[in-house]
Amino acid sequence: MIALPDPLVQLIEHLDQSGIKPILVGGFVRDAFTGHPTNDLDIELYGVHSIESLETLLQPFGKINLIGKSFGVLKLAYAGYTIDFAPPRTESKSGFGHKGFDVAWQSNIAFTDAARRRDFTINAIGYDPITKTLLDPFGGIEDLKCKRLMCVDPVTFVDDPLRVLRAVQFAARFELTCDERLLGLCRNMIRHGALEELPKERIFEELKKLLLQSARPSLGLTLLKEMGGLPFFSPLDRFETTPQDLQSHPEGSVWMHLQMCIDFMASMRTGETKHDLTLMLAMLLHDIGKPDTTAIVDGVLNAPKHAEIGTEIAQIWLSRITEDKSLIDAVLPLVRYHGSPRKLHKIHASDSDILRLSTHVCIDDLIRVAKADFFGRTFIGETPESFEAGEWLLERAKSLGVLYKPPLPLLMGRDLIAAGLTPSEAFKDILEQAYEAQLNQEINTHEEALIWLKFCLDRGKRLPALR
Repeated sequence: MIALPDPLVQLIEHLDQSGIKPILVGGFVRDAFTGHPTNDLDIELYGVHSIESLETLLQPFGKINLIGKSFGVLKLAYAGYTIDFAPPRTESKSGFGHKGFDVAWQSNIAFTDAARRRDFTINAIGYDPITKTLLDPFGGIEDLKCKRLMCVDPVTFVDDPLRVLRAVQFAARFELTCDERLLGLCRNMIRHGALEELPKERIFEELKKLLLQSARPSLGLTLLKEMGGLPFFSPLDRFETTPQDLQSHPEGSVWMHLQMCIDFMASMRTGETKHDLTLMLAMLLHDIGKPDTTAIVDGVLNAPKHAEIGTEIAQIWLSRITEDKSLIDAVLPLVRYHGSPRKLHKIHASDSDILRLSTHVCIDDLIRVAKADFFGRTFIGETPESFEAGEWLLERAKSLGVLYKPPLPLLMGRDLIAAGLTPSEAFKDILEQAYEAQLNQEINTHEEALIWLKFCLDRGKRLPALR
């Protein structure tokens, strides 16, 4: 029996009294057994004769979203839930890619036949809230108990290429072992170009679920590797054959390091989706330059300039899966500067160095990435209790007021006008020189900035803007 809040019970009873049989399906039912509660609810409605009559029936409960109307799907936000209503249906492959299906309503079809179109047994569980009965024709509950990921129908599973990536993220989120037959299906699908059929938006959505909803994303990455899917996300496929210096990385290859790093970063997620996604992607890609730069230098295995070169590779990689420019712009500086906290700490960097770093990257985010990079490895001897370089940089950046953003310019255009200068393109050069002086700590207050400007003007200093 699945406990439902009173508002949902009222909605369900209203449908039942109107001659419609509601069956809860999909993730809501599955997650009732996994301890991952969700507010997204799918309800299959048996006995529906038209979408129009269903709209009328649901109107008392809120505004109906008609986006999915052509597919027989209505959406309703109600009582804190996002509910999708649809008649049961069958699907048949009719074209290329994830959307190449013909959909047929089967309002009076048996639940077993309706559930057969679903991908995995754990997603083919239904619940009848009227009779309080579980409907599990394909053994999904037992598969959940046994931590096993199995497909419902191997014949139809291969019709949808997206199911390969769904297998990856489900295995990681619920820590399931992929059934050998399912693994073989996915391998074959990948060999025949299944991933190439998918639009980048769908790839990105499944990757987000892997990175944001699993405690150990490495489980999904490992499964993707076993399926033979890493070449599609190249150069991740080269990580396993890229060695690292065993003194600093006793865990071995870049691939081993990545798995440890990505899981450590997952343990630091805050629940803020965009922020977490930025940090998780930065962690996924922070060493993406190592396959191209790893070499023996002066007798030591190293990857010089892997962060700089990796930033360019990461930009290309990200552009293949998303059009979100703001996300890409947030990830790339973290890749570029991920080694800076330890480097700056090692050389006892000046305040100016830290101020300058803040103009390139959010230092608070950078410390998180560097911390995951530091602890995402094995250690010779005892594991350190803290990330010393990160704590040092955190305190320094806090004291300078640049933990989250760079310092505001002390000299502004209005100050130049007040000094008698006429607005022109030359203002940009003057202000850039002033900001450079500020980062060098030659000026530290607005008053000092005005004195600096007056000094430059009075002494006829050859500022490019004043020539």
